[in-house]
Amino acid sequence: MLNQLQRDILRLKKEKNAIILAHNYQSREIQEIADFKGDSLELCIEASRIEGKDIVVFCGVDFMAETAYILNPDKKILIPDRGAECPMAHMLSAEDVRMARKRYPDAAVVLYVNTLAEAKAEADILCTSSNAVRVVESLDEDLILFGPDRNLAWYVQQHTDKTIIPLPEEGHCYVHKMFTAGDVMAAKEKYPEAELLIHPECDPEVQELADHILSTGGMLRRVLESDAKSFIIGTEVDMTTRISLESDKKTIPLLEEAICENMKLHTLEKVKNSLIKEEFVVTVPDEIARRARRAVERMIEVST
Repeated sequence: MLNQLQRDILRLKKEKNAIILAHNYQSREIQEIADFKGDSLELCIEASRIEGKDIVVFCGVDFMAETAYILNPDKKILIPDRGAECPMAHMLSAEDVRMARKRYPDAAVVLYVNTLAEAKAEADILCTSSNAVRVVESLDEDLILFGPDRNLAWYVQQHTDKTIIPLPEEGHCYVHKMFTAGDVMAAKEKYPEAELLIHPECDPEVQELADHILSTGGMLRRVLESDAKSFIIGTEVDMTTRISLESDKKTIPLLEEAICENMKLHTLEKVKNSLIKEEFVVTVPDEIARRARRAVERMIEVST
């Protein structure tokens, strides 16, 4: 049953002709009032299909709201807390990409969607954790500059004959860096019947112990399709919340401490305030948005 604050938000959403998008790492109370929940790729695709709405409230981090604007420049894109930034996205600047292109003029640039718009504008194509290998394989070039997540770059390298050059060398997600091989071994010992699902932003030694290496959207699909009854989930803790909304199967966080504090800046109070005051507005300069849109749309074409 929804609480009063959630009902207030749903009323405001209708009055404002708004839609609420929420990433899988949002808290249960925000997931419950979202029109659409998903991983980065699913949210990109959903953002590209939005019609008939004036306002998009994006409960995610900064690069996600920027991508929604890039795909919907005629709509008002709101983020409930403007401090909700992705530290990894800020590890790679547009200038970093331009300098790398000069060093490797024959390379294609594949950037993770977890980048800021100015970096996206320098990419040939974007990818997410769910489609990174497919995106790389779709290119003619054999040399790929790939950033900003080094662990995802490592994962892609295991599945292609192309040469992957991480950009920058140490780009990472602080949440997924929390997981260790020791954590995995302890969880497997405690839950020997559970399938181990690991996100490709985790370190290689953690990935190597996984039953399946999957995006968050892939984790949900695996739980729904598998005959297994329990699953150890190696990503941000609220992915278990997301799964629990659609499945009664047992999900165990690999680490209870694996919390993205940046995602959790959004609260119901801030979502309500965002709708009432129509803040905080996210925009991208026209030229950057135009160039970034090409890279986003090319990714979506490869993925759909």
